[in-house]
Amino acid sequence: MAKRSLQASATGIKQAKKAFASKGWTQENLAEEVNLKTRQPVWRFFTGRPIERYTFIEICSVLELEWREIAANPPAEVSESGERIAINIDALVKKVRAQRQDKIQDQCGTLQLLDTNRPVEIEDIYIDVNILQEIASQQWVEISNLQNLTSKEFARFGLGQISRTQIPGMRAVETYSKLRVLGKPGCGKTTFLQHLAIQCNQGNFAANLVPIFITLRDFADESKETGAFSLLNYISSEFLTCGISEHSAIETLLREGRVLLLLDGLDEVLHQDNNAVLKEIRRFSEKYPKNLFIVTCRTAVKTFNLRRFTDVEIAPFTRSQIVAFAQKWFTVFTRKNAQDELDLAVQFIEKLDLPENLPFRRLAVTPLFLHLACWVFHRQEKFPSKKAEFYKQCLDLLLGKWDEIRSIERDEVYQGFLLPQKLKLMSQIAAATFEEGNYFFEQRAAEHYIGDFISNLPNAPTEPEELQHDSEVVLKALELQHGLLAERVRGIFSFSSLTFQEYFTARKIVASHNLQSLERALERLVSHITEPRWREIFLLTAAMLRSADSLVQLMKQQIDALVAQDPYLQEFLTWASQKSLITPQPTLAATRAFYLGLIQAPHLAPHFALACTLDQGIFLDALLDNLVLECTLGSSSDFAHAHACADALSNALTIVLDVGLQQSLQQLKEQLPDPEQDRARFRSWWQINHLAWTEQLRTAISLHRNIQSHWHFSPEQQQVLQRYYDANQLLIDCLNSNCEVTVAVRREIEAALLLPQKELEEREWG
Repeated sequence: MAKRSLQASATGIKQAKKAFASKGWTQENLAEEVNLKTRQPVWRFFTGRPIERYTFIEICSVLELEWREIAANPPAEVSESGERIAINIDALVKKVRAQRQDKIQDQCGTLQLLDTNRPVEIEDIYIDVNILQEIASQQWVEISNLQNLTSKEFARFGLGQISRTQIPGMRAVETYSKLRVLGKPGCGKTTFLQHLAIQCNQGNFAANLVPIFITLRDFADESKETGAFSLLNYISSEFLTCGISEHSAIETLLREGRVLLLLDGLDEVLHQDNNAVLKEIRRFSEKYPKNLFIVTCRTAVKTFNLRRFTDVEIAPFTRSQIVAFAQKWFTVFTRKNAQDELDLAVQFIEKLDLPENLPFRRLAVTPLFLHLACWVFHRQEKFPSKKAEFYKQCLDLLLGKWDEIRSIERDEVYQGFLLPQKLKLMSQIAAATFEEGNYFFEQRAAEHYIGDFISNLPNAPTEPEELQHDSEVVLKALELQHGLLAERVRGIFSFSSLTFQEYFTARKIVASHNLQSLERALERLVSHITEPRWREIFLLTAAMLRSADSLVQLMKQQIDALVAQDPYLQEFLTWASQKSLITPQPTLAATRAFYLGLIQAPHLAPHFALACTLDQGIFLDALLDNLVLECTLGSSSDFAHAHACADALSNALTIVLDVGLQQSLQQLKEQLPDPEQDRARFRSWWQINHLAWTEQLRTAISLHRNIQSHWHFSPEQQQVLQRYYDANQLLIDCLNSNCEVTVAVRREIEAALLLPQKELEEREWG
C-alpha cells in the first residue's frame, strides 16, 4: 500500500529552495503555478511537513525537480487508489478507443466549408500539409536585403526560402512529442488536427494511443464556470459522455503515455484567460510527459510560450497541393460524372495558371482562399473579370466573418474601429508603402502609419507614449486577428499577400470623395504607367471606379507623351499608320499594333498575324518579314536551313496578289538551283550567293510592301518603344476589364491608339 502523503527530506528541502530561488517567485506565485487555492501546502512543503502526494509531485514538477530525489523515504510505486494493480494497458487502450470511436468520428470527421450547404467528410477534401521547421518570423534579416525584391521574389519569400526544409506534417508529428503548430488564418491548422484525430481513430496513425481533441476556447469557457482550469477534469467530463466513468482509467492512460492530446486554437482564447490556459497546458504536459501533445495557434501569437514545445509552421500550398485540392474539391461539390469532375478541375488549374490570374494564384496557396476560388469558378466556370469583388470577399472573411462563422469571440483591442475605418487604415498603409516601392517595411514604420491614422480620429490620445502604445496594439490586432499584415522576419512586416497590398492601394485611389483630390490621385497613378509592378493597380482602379473615363483618358495622354518629343519615333509611327491604311482590317488600331510589334520582334511575326485574325495583307507582311529574317540569320553552310528558305519563298508566292512583287519574287526564286535535283549544286550556290540574294529579297519587299524599311533605333529608343507598346497594351487591357467607360470615350481611344502626334492633333482639331 503506497503512502497517500509525502514530505521533503532535509537534503530535498535544500534542493527545492535553491530551485525556488532561481525562479524569483513568491510562495503565492508557486501556489498559483500548481493551481492551489492557498499557499499553505507550499509552506508545508518547504518546512518538511507531509502534504498530499500529487500536490508534492506537482510542486516538484513545476520546480523542474525529480520528486523521488526530494521526498523522504519515497514509495517504490505510486497510485491514486493507494495500490498499483498490474493492468494490461494495451487492453485498456483498446477498450477506451472502442468506447470513444464514434465520439471522435462525430467530433472530427466532417468539415462545414464556407458557403456550402452540407458538411463534407474530412478525408474527402483533406490534403497532406507540409511543415516549415524554422519559423520565418523568428529569423533575423536586414531590411536592406529586402528592399529590391521583385513581386515574384516577394511571393516566394518566407515560404521556405529562408529555411528550405519542408517536411510532411505527419513526419513532424512523429518526430516531436510536444509540438506547437503555427499558421496564418485559413491555412488549415484545425483541419490538420482533425485529420490526425481521424487517422488515429481509424488505426492508421498512433494506433496504440487514445485520441482526445479539445477546442481550447471551449475548455476556457467551461473552466471559468467551474472555477478551476483543469485539463484532467475536462477530459474526465468529456469521457463521461462516452460511458467512461473510471477516473483511474484516465490517469493510467495518461501516466503510461497512451494519449494523443490535440489542443486546438490557443490564439482563440480570450486575453483574460490566456495565462490560466497556458499554465494548465504546461503543468499537464509536464505531469504526463510520455504522451503526444499537439497545440495549434496563429503564427502571430509569439508571446504564448509553451515550455519544451517545438514550434513549427504550416507551409503554404505548393502547386501540386493546389492541383490535388482542386481535384478533390470538384469531385465533392460538382455532383457530376467522374470525367466531368476531372475536366472541371483541369480547366480550373489551366485558367489559374494564366498570367492574368497571377493574383488568384498568390491567394490560392492558402486553403481558405483556394476553396473560395474553386467555389467562384464552379458557379461561372471562369474566374471573375472584376477581381476586386473576389478580393473583397476574402477581406470580409479576414476582417470578421471568419471568426463569426466559427463563433469565435476575440478581444476588441482597438475598440471603436468600424469596418470602414479598418479598410481606410489598411489602404493608407498599403498606398504609402507601395508608392515608396516597399513590399517590406520595419515595425516602427508600420506603427508610424498607424499612429498618423489614429491621431486624426475623434478623441485620439495626445500623449506620444499613449499614441505609441495604441499603435503597437493595433498592429498586433491586424496581424493576429485579421492576418492582413505578417511579420516576415523579426521586426519586418509585409502584407500577407501582395494581392492585398495592390487591392488596398487601388482602393485608396478610388475611395476619395473629393473630385479634385481624385483627379490628383489619378494623375499620380498614371505617372507610373511604364512601371510593370503598377499594372495590377491600374486594372483594379479601372474596375473599381464608378466611371473610368478620366483614368483611361489620362492614361492615353501619358502614353502619347512617351514618344511625342522624338522625331524618329514619330516618323516610325507615321509609317505604321500609313501601312494600316493599306490593309485596314480588322481595325486600324490592331493593324498599327501589328506593325509596331513586327519591328520590335520580327521572329514573332506569325503570332502577331494570328492575333490580327489572319488578314491576308498583314499575314503576307508577317510571312515576308520572317522570310528575310530567316535568310539573314541562317548559316551559309546549313543545307536544311537554305532548303527551308526556298520553301518559304514558294509559300509566299502562292498568296501574293501584287503583280510587281510577284514578278520580283519569281525572278529571285528562279535564281535558286533546284535542291531536289542537285543538292551539291544548291549548297554551293547558297554559300556563295545567299547574302546578295537576301539583300535583293529585302529590297523587293521594301519596294512593293513598304516593310523592312531599315529602321535603326538606338538602345534608348528601343526601350522607349517597348514601354510605349506595353503601356498601350495595358490601356487596352483596362478597356477590356469590364470597367465603366462611356461608348464615346472608348471609341475615341480605340481609334487613336498608336497614332503619331501630328494625326492626334488633326483628330483633336477636326
